[in-house]
Amino acid sequence: MNVKTIILPVDGSGHSDKAAEHAVEYALAAGAEVVLLHCRRAVPPELGEPNVQWVLDQYAASAQEVVKPYEALLGEKGVAVRTEIVGGRPGQVIADVARAENADLIIMGSKGKSDLEGLILGSVTHAVLHTAPCPVLVVK
Repeated sequence: MNVKTIILPVDGSGHSDKAAEHAVEYALAAGAEVVLLHCRRAVPPELGEPNVQWVLDQYAASAQEVVKPYEALLGEKGVAVRTEIVGGRPGQVIADVARAENADLIIMGSKGKSDLEGLILGSVTHAVLHTAPCPVLVVK
């Protein structure tokens, strides 16, 4: 398998940290670019101005705090990295970004911040496994 583009969804959890370590190894071995992806919550449509902009600013600041350590890790290791922060349902967003990027591989943690969402696998991981256009490496 010729891997040129890896999607790395992160949420700041320990599972994302482990997935990032694996993404570094795979990217360096294959000479691949990593698309660091964070899915922020969608802004509720019933929110009106000026509240929408305030919420978007808060979401953006929070998302930057989540991705910053991963950008640093990948950069320090010499991995080509590009960051995308997208609003929406994470399972769908991850599959959509993988499709749009023509990704060769998704590397993600088995669960996110809320371990209550899934019994064995997190619900986001479960959704990605069923909708991804490419292979998915799930890191425990």
